[in-house]
Amino acid sequence: MGNIRPTYIKRVAIELVHRYPEQFTGDYQHNKMMVSKLTDVRSISMRNKIAGYVTRYRTHYEA
Repeated sequence: MGNIRPTYIKRVAIELVHRYPEQFTGDYQHNKMMVSKLTDVRSISMRNKIAGYVTRYRTHYEA
């Protein structure tokens, strides 16, 4: 069974990928740094969840 992510994490992640498509890759560590730079998310766990969904989105849905 996979994780069910809240809608706001998905919305932010997909919006970031559509605004900055060249900034994100399939690498989680790189995406984590880019989410920190491009957003004002203060929570580390929230940043990690957004970066994880960005990584999953890039590798599965845009492949």
